[in-house]
Amino acid sequence: YKIRGTPDREDQRMRRKDGQPMLKGKTVVLAVSGSIAAYKIASLASALGKLHADVQVLMTQNATNFINPITFETLTGNKCLVDTFDRNFQYSVEHVALAKRADVVLVAPASANVIGKIANGIADDMLTTTVMACKCKKIISPAMNTQMFENPIVQDNLKKLEHYGYEVIQPAVGLLACKDVGKGKMPEPETLLEYILQEVAYEKDLKGKKILVTAGPTQEPIDPVRYLTNHSSGKMGYAIAKVCSMRGAEVTLVSGKTAIKPPLFVDVVPVTTAREMYEAVTGRSDRQDIVIKAAAVADYRPKTISEQKVKKTDGELSIEMERTDDILKYLGEHKRANQFLCGFSMETEHMLENSRKKLKKKNLDMIVANNVKVEGAGFAGDTNIVTLITGDDETQLPLLSKEETAVEIMNKILEQTEKQL
Repeated sequence: YKIRGTPDREDQRMRRKDGQPMLKGKTVVLAVSGSIAAYKIASLASALGKLHADVQVLMTQNATNFINPITFETLTGNKCLVDTFDRNFQYSVEHVALAKRADVVLVAPASANVIGKIANGIADDMLTTTVMACKCKKIISPAMNTQMFENPIVQDNLKKLEHYGYEVIQPAVGLLACKDVGKGKMPEPETLLEYILQEVAYEKDLKGKKILVTAGPTQEPIDPVRYLTNHSSGKMGYAIAKVCSMRGAEVTLVSGKTAIKPPLFVDVVPVTTAREMYEAVTGRSDRQDIVIKAAAVADYRPKTISEQKVKKTDGELSIEMERTDDILKYLGEHKRANQFLCGFSMETEHMLENSRKKLKKKNLDMIVANNVKVEGAGFAGDTNIVTLITGDDETQLPLLSKEETAVEIMNKILEQTEKQL
């Protein structure tokens, strides 16, 4: 998804498994303290609003020197709370009432002062009193000078917060407002949004499951400068890994080389060749509850790899090829009890017939089939049209975003695993 865009586009692409806008009915509390990074939270509040979250913003008095509360009130449609004793607000005891409604709290930017107060139980303003009263997940994003962040007192306070169940987002390294370069920079709004979505976007119906997903293309070298590959972007596999993680699973993503930023909260194992992917998958597969093979793995590789660049000549060039290791075949032959194995089948003709043959031959529990010649499906795009095939069922999905397709795939897998029990 994109953090910026029209509400209609966001609504279409960011929906929960029940079809509703992803954060509809969720209350997100943004607690903003005094830091130059406070201006970034306006973009975060806007993005959350486009996902239909109820965004409530709390500010320290110092924070109002960096960004006006009216900015947040305009973006969220809610009064920005600063004064604990504001009598012009709808709740009689604001910090307690808001704390009961909150689904997640993000303190960002979190100054050393606010971190110290929360860690040591000091509640002397609207922000700290509300955070203290909340029983939901609380996330802290420190933002300060490098020397302040590395101060042992600040580090002890952060460890104390982690001990009490707070999640601490590590600050980025970069050029700070004071012109120093070091650790202490608040992450960009896109990253902060990921932490919120991870907590509240989906029901955690995959909690306790270990899931391995493969994604992207493999590259088979011809010589030091050339290789054979395919058009896979990795978007489908990455979407599946991300959805599984947001639904509570412990996810390993074995990925060929892609242009996609590695997802947070997922263990990414980078590989290049089909052999490397085979070793990465087979070395981990016996510990997985679900394996989803969405990668486009080369079926053949050059039998020999030239140590030097192959020079152009006037004649023709032939490359002798050999079969690569069949990862799905190995997984099907070594599938343990109650393990669910899902493959992908990308066809250009006879899609259902070829996919059903693959399902049976590779001993799969489900196969996701699509035809690259159908508009909206295939490589690189942001949408897909797939058919979910099991031993006794075929479910054709309409044109969906790859995120929505990933949700439907996981819904079907959950349905099938419940049948197996």
